[in-house]
Amino acid sequence: MESAGMKIVIDDRPVEVEEGTTILQAAKQAGLHIPHLCFHPAFVPEGSCRICLVEIEGLPKLELACATAVRDGMKISTQSPRVREARRGVLEFLMADHPLDCPICDKAGECKLQDYYQEYGLFEGAFKEAKEKRDKIIKIAEKLILDRERCILCTRCVRFLSEITKTQELGVFRRGIHSEISTYEDAPVQNNYSGNLVDLCPVGAITDTEFRFKTRTWFLAQSESICPLCSRGCNIYVDYHPGFTRIPGTAKIYRIRARENLEVNGRWICDFGRYGFPSLEKDRGDKILWKKEGRDTIMSWEKILSLLAEKLRPRHRTKNTSNIAVVANTWMTNEELFLFKKIFKDDLGLKKIFFADPRPGSGDGFLLQAERTPNARAAKEMGLELNPVNLDDLSKNTDVLIIFGPFLADLHDPSSLKNDLDKIRTKVLVSSHRSGLESYVDFILPASGILEKTGSLTNRDGLVQKFSAVCPPCGDSRPEWSVLIELAKELRINAGYYSRLTQPEVILKEMGKEIAFFR
Repeated sequence: MESAGMKIVIDDRPVEVEEGTTILQAAKQAGLHIPHLCFHPAFVPEGSCRICLVEIEGLPKLELACATAVRDGMKISTQSPRVREARRGVLEFLMADHPLDCPICDKAGECKLQDYYQEYGLFEGAFKEAKEKRDKIIKIAEKLILDRERCILCTRCVRFLSEITKTQELGVFRRGIHSEISTYEDAPVQNNYSGNLVDLCPVGAITDTEFRFKTRTWFLAQSESICPLCSRGCNIYVDYHPGFTRIPGTAKIYRIRARENLEVNGRWICDFGRYGFPSLEKDRGDKILWKKEGRDTIMSWEKILSLLAEKLRPRHRTKNTSNIAVVANTWMTNEELFLFKKIFKDDLGLKKIFFADPRPGSGDGFLLQAERTPNARAAKEMGLELNPVNLDDLSKNTDVLIIFGPFLADLHDPSSLKNDLDKIRTKVLVSSHRSGLESYVDFILPASGILEKTGSLTNRDGLVQKFSAVCPPCGDSRPEWSVLIELAKELRINAGYYSRLTQPEVILKEMGKEIAFFR
């Protein structure tokens, strides 16, 4: 039975909400913002910061919006003179001992205290006493620094470790003006989700050593994406500096943060996903190369795809493709795996189809999965068997080998890999990263990294999630879906069909027609 709706008025605006909704939540539903510092939707309201006070008609005192449930007929003011005066008073107490180090604080530009002072404060300090001095630069975790002078004791960090990770490494110690956040007996915060404390902190009290003093937040472009580092498919924000036009190589990903999706990752991401992203920018391949007679010849996409097609086309015409082998990976998007299957399995009829993915890691029973690849579920739903690479089967009677991705190099002993690949006449590598495979192959085609392309991924639970390119492609790299379509055209395989598949959105729509799961 559905609960009855409560009809209330907030700032002369009629609103209808469900029973049990707090005033803060009701205001949000009405498109009104009530300032808050300690409240977070994932935790039980605590009401310690006192800045969310509102005026309710008929009540003598101001009430906390975060902890007060609405009642039918309630009339609420979030901007009355009494409310604004109370917020000024709260801000004055919060800032009495707060250091004025905004110019060097990593939170500058994102700090709620800054925002609320701009909106409700702009007062001159009335305190004549010297500011309370507290400890600074306290290492509370491998990558976390605590500055107690900036801390406003909102206890979001404490509640996260108590209610979400249940590891309880932080607490509030001592009393009164001497109250402070600290670890227990100097034991550091040590869990897979410690980086979320930086996102939770509304001021600059907890900062990240990976981001500390590196750049300013207003220089960064914020993009939405999907974490590819395990099969969970957590939703993330990628904070990316586009670089300076006069200084090549200054574009960089500076930060990964959690993006809310209650179906997938809630409001959090693991540290493996947060801090594993630098690997996506390192050792990038950016040039199209033909390794001929001991020399690297730089080529165009048109030329190298034409050369590759010349080696495959006669075999396709004669229906003799038994000496062609391909190695894929499930870091490829839904659209790329679909094209891979259509071209190599359905059109060319290859039997030697293998997969080389990163080795499994350790899961933690919460978000982090042991499967370190984002799209294995999609490959299975398409009917692709994830056969691991057996070097004997791969090299036996194989004339042409096409490898997608860099992961094969990590799965086999280098000398064994070299010996078996040397038996194959023509070897092609389509990869976003250098891995050592470059020295074993004849053709190198640089692929775009996962943050440089648009597409979709299917997580372990079967949820298809779309994402867009965050940053421009590295060098001459192209997304694998584009490479596959151009290769199909060069091979003259069903030219009309592949010519229609111009964008990932079009490919995904076509997938829905052919595969029920993606419908």
